[in-house]
Amino acid sequence: MMTVIGNTPVVKLQRLFKHASFDAYVKLEMLNPGGSIKDRPAKVMLQEALREGKLRPGSVVVESSSGNLAIGLAQICNLIGCTFICVVDPRTTLTNIRILRAYGARIDLVREPDPATGEYLPARLARVRHWLRKLPNAFWPNQYGNTNNPLSHQQTTMAEIAADLPRVDYLFCGVSTCGTIRGCIEYIRANRLATKVIAVDALGSSIFGSNKPKQRRLLPGLGAAVRPALCPDNGIDEIIEVDDLECIIGCRRLARLESVLVGGSSGGMIAALEKFQDRIAAGSTCALILPDRGERYLETVYDDQWIAKFFGKEALDQVRARQASEGGVEIA
Repeated sequence: MMTVIGNTPVVKLQRLFKHASFDAYVKLEMLNPGGSIKDRPAKVMLQEALREGKLRPGSVVVESSSGNLAIGLAQICNLIGCTFICVVDPRTTLTNIRILRAYGARIDLVREPDPATGEYLPARLARVRHWLRKLPNAFWPNQYGNTNNPLSHQQTTMAEIAADLPRVDYLFCGVSTCGTIRGCIEYIRANRLATKVIAVDALGSSIFGSNKPKQRRLLPGLGAAVRPALCPDNGIDEIIEVDDLECIIGCRRLARLESVLVGGSSGGMIAALEKFQDRIAAGSTCALILPDRGERYLETVYDDQWIAKFFGKEALDQVRARQASEGGVEIA
């Protein structure tokens, strides 16, 4: 199964941005066996740990994840004969929890955020350290600081994009652990490409030291409460922040106009391109990395009642109005 991770297709958007003077292509990471781009670092981090003797069959793997990396780790742990403990928080979707349990993963739900920051990530990391003290021989892949995370994207993700497109003028890449964007930048730098890298971050995230007030983030995938160790010091040309509602609208636009069902962070890529499009030179080629599939978000991103509950009726009206303006059909 590990042999089919990667080599996901790059397809051109036909209806979104159809009047733009540039071409937009999306890399469909949903087609990895675990349903997301996180299969790539999960594979490389565990393979390298096995090679280095830090991990062996029968070991326990412990990691903090909002869902996608956890699923990648869970499926690979089964293949190599390891037990997996996944530390999650309430933003992890119920569908992801069910998938993890189907793979046999043990779920450790952190219910309360870190009291000092009000964020879940520090609390999840504290719980991981608890497990490491309790299980001295356990292995922590540490997606937030493991250099094999960006290496997986340097060797595969960006290499595949460069092979599939004759030229990439702009790369839109979401940031959270920063493994994907760092790996892509390292490939771009090593191959002396002229690609401009656009980082897509969650509004209120602390990755780039935002001074803006913290925002409640209900969708996993973008942003972080702390600056990850893997965050590159240079190589990012622009940073675009998107909020949850913009991600939702981006997801629904992709579904309605391109028939591509994606997760919340993928919608953020569409929202970011829309914000940035007036600054893109005519004739340019843009590549957007879409991290995961949308079936796991049917009870959130694609659920009108959920939107009304957490964002209000006015926000739901905004989503519906955007759909109607682009030909979406509303059924009473």
